[in-house]
Amino acid sequence: MSEIKFGTDGWRAITDKDFNDENVTRATKAIAKYIIDNFGTEKKVLIGYDARRKADYFAKLSADLLKNTGLKVLLSEKVVATPVLAFSAQELNACAIMFTASHNPPEYLGMKFIPDYAGPATTEITNEIVLNIDKPCPHNNGGSVELYSFDEPYTAHIENLIDFAKIEKAGIKVNYDALHSAAGKLFTCILKKHNIEFEAENLDYDENFGGKLPEPAERFLGELKQKCKTTGNIGFSNDGDGDRFALIDENGNFTSANEVIAILLKHLKENKNIGGKLVKTVAGSRMLDIFAEKLNVDVVETPVGFKWVGKAMRENEIIIGGEESGGLSIHGHIPEKDGILANLLIIEAKAYFKKQIAELRERIMYKVGCKFINKRNDLKLQNDDIVNAAMKKFQETEKIGKYTIFLKNYADGIKLYLNDKRSCILIRKSGTEPLLRIYFESDSENKIQELQAAVDELLKD
Repeated sequence: MSEIKFGTDGWRAITDKDFNDENVTRATKAIAKYIIDNFGTEKKVLIGYDARRKADYFAKLSADLLKNTGLKVLLSEKVVATPVLAFSAQELNACAIMFTASHNPPEYLGMKFIPDYAGPATTEITNEIVLNIDKPCPHNNGGSVELYSFDEPYTAHIENLIDFAKIEKAGIKVNYDALHSAAGKLFTCILKKHNIEFEAENLDYDENFGGKLPEPAERFLGELKQKCKTTGNIGFSNDGDGDRFALIDENGNFTSANEVIAILLKHLKENKNIGGKLVKTVAGSRMLDIFAEKLNVDVVETPVGFKWVGKAMRENEIIIGGEESGGLSIHGHIPEKDGILANLLIIEAKAYFKKQIAELRERIMYKVGCKFINKRNDLKLQNDDIVNAAMKKFQETEKIGKYTIFLKNYADGIKLYLNDKRSCILIRKSGTEPLLRIYFESDSENKIQELQAAVDELLKD
């Protein structure tokens, strides 16, 4: 039997290898024991799945196992996006299991456990679930499985958050590459319902995702970029389970998640009068800290991963919470990233500001005083001892090249803030292999190259 680990966003493994009937059974029973121990058998369990190979099969297997423990299960009658299932957990005061591997390659599948607060499970919860694996699970004949559609309540909620009348008057046109995502059909259905003109590609469900990764990263969006450049429309994409987003501006340029979070922070505060804090991860751009200060908005900084962002969202009055990898949510919504909502909020912001995305981005850069550039290097090392020795060097050094370190942040790994007040370096250990993830940020390509060379020199010995 293989080991089952719930990482930052669930358990994932290769379908029909480690992700098989036996292990899904073990994981499901561990989740059932957690729910029964903490809430009893009256707690409903929602189960959803994306378009991956055998996701529907394993969802049905899990539902039947939960039924036999006495739990009442609402099983999605069709492919559903993660944020839709998460919202339903909050709305129905239920726990949920989502069968997805998000943006991982097609051969992977996974299970996300979503507690009733509708955000990613905390480490404490997943630790308890892992401890439950292979422990006896109760059998009870009082359970049931009911097929259910989660789309309508979610759509009604979104319609309360977004000013569709404003968008319709603005006449905004959209290009969309669904990447065969679980979010595609619902997102375009919402656009159509509210008379927002769009052209969409890859809306069909494909377990191989058209031969690409179901990840809305710039390198997979070349056709969408060209289409936006040709049409002058804004473009969107979502990942496999619909919780991440990507934005292409009217000139065909990729817009980073950090830039989107800044645009939406300004929009929500100034156009919709929402008060509160900005939640960002330690890997988020310095630009967000500076821009938030200009808007008189306090910042809450978390470790990397939306489970930490979601936790901070539950503990603070917030305007928006987001991460640099393309996930965000807002005040009045769930503490879980939502790619459908993100797309609609960007359209709404454009309608309110009556500006192109490129211009909104430029205004932010003007406000903060520069354009920040970000790079990430993944440094593979031989073993964990070498990784730890490298981390120690960063902890002990007071300079990176010609730059003095004026602040060290240990929220997640170590983040070094340099004395030019524009440059920083975040170094984090991978949780699964002997690897350092090194994030560079500065206000010029030349500085980034200088910092990369200085880090290489530091790690030479």
